[in-house]
Amino acid sequence: MGHAEKAEIFNKDEAKVNWHDKALWYVREKRDASAHKVQGWEYLRELGSAIKANVLSNLDAYLIQFESNAKKNGVNVHWASNAEEHNAIVHKILEAHQAKKVVKSKSMLTEECHLNPYLEDRGIEVIDTDLGERIVQLAKEPPSHIVLPAIHKTKEEVDILFQEHLGTKPSNGNPEYLVSEARKHLRDKFLKADVAITGVNFAVADTGGFVVCTNEGNADMGVHLAKVHIACMGIEKIIPKEKHLGVFLRLLARSATGQPITTYSSHFNKAEESKEMHIIIVDNGRTEQLSREDFRASLHCIRCGACMNTCPIYRRSGGHSYDATIPGPIGSILSPGMDMKKHSSLPFASTLCGSCSNVCPVKINIHEQLYKWRQVIVKEQKQPVVKKSILKVAGVVLAKPSFYGFAGKSARFVLKYAPKFMIYNKLNAWGKARDLPEVKNENFDAWYKKRNKNG
Repeated sequence: MGHAEKAEIFNKDEAKVNWHDKALWYVREKRDASAHKVQGWEYLRELGSAIKANVLSNLDAYLIQFESNAKKNGVNVHWASNAEEHNAIVHKILEAHQAKKVVKSKSMLTEECHLNPYLEDRGIEVIDTDLGERIVQLAKEPPSHIVLPAIHKTKEEVDILFQEHLGTKPSNGNPEYLVSEARKHLRDKFLKADVAITGVNFAVADTGGFVVCTNEGNADMGVHLAKVHIACMGIEKIIPKEKHLGVFLRLLARSATGQPITTYSSHFNKAEESKEMHIIIVDNGRTEQLSREDFRASLHCIRCGACMNTCPIYRRSGGHSYDATIPGPIGSILSPGMDMKKHSSLPFASTLCGSCSNVCPVKINIHEQLYKWRQVIVKEQKQPVVKKSILKVAGVVLAKPSFYGFAGKSARFVLKYAPKFMIYNKLNAWGKARDLPEVKNENFDAWYKKRNKNG
């Protein structure tokens, strides 16, 4: 199924769709309020975009510099060209330490590589310690949002889920009780873990260190209790200098949740005494995306999720309708580059309103890239007969003023005089939630000619 069919399933529960829409728009409003309090916000966005553009143009040099400095810090550095190599490296490290229990903080890269099922198939327990990630893990679902993984679930649904898996008491979705029980459950997992796995928000080339941003402190808890820390990062996570963190940390949290900064911005440079630290640097299609001139700027992304919170399509179709690790507008650019056939419907899941580009903290031209992907896909992928036929007819009508005028006049007549049941039916999806605009007697062209004729 394509995006439209999956979105239709999500839309069957209209009350939940409305709730999902409002919840995400609330986060968008928090972003706006927080951004407007920062003097020079647009300059920060320009600066972040410029730093990222510089990184992509000198990616090889920065990666080598990062590796060299990380090794000087005593960190073990590994390289993986794809998801299979990444997963195999993680498993090899776990085998070397006879590790059977792993705690993992939020990492979209490990989601992308499907690390959890890979390790579970090999007898290793993997516990996601971000609360939202743990909720969807218990539900056996992928995250539906990169910052708010369980945004598609109500607190009442989480209550039922915890009763089933954690043995909690019914609480009618009481957030304080549910969080308290989750904390007890996860604390036991932290204490018994052999290895901690984290993602990487920013890797600093001139120090060989990296930063992990969380609001729950779960990455710190896992790393400080376990004897081995494995950090998994995409090659685009590099920034040149430590001073550039001041730009990105101010952009990231405000864009993601409207916070001035994440509760924990944890800096890791080397392992504690008697412990080990490993960094796995992963490509997995990123250099191929870098080679696409029209789409390379998508690698600027700092995974804030702002484009999802503002997108009218994402808010009313849900993250799972995208069937991709990264959903929403930015995911609709990244996913076709990984598998065009599977994700060919995603660039069309957009109104091209440009709101995503307006809120992107690193100024990715998201809506323009979506339009360019449409052009590529229409040329390279077979399109449905109905869609092609409709567009062909539309092309003929729009190309001839006489046809266009006749079609417009006919539509105005029908909309004005036809019975309401003929206009508002299952074929008119627009009319389900709103009335069509009032129909005038003439179009703009006729009005303009009459105006000129009357002087």
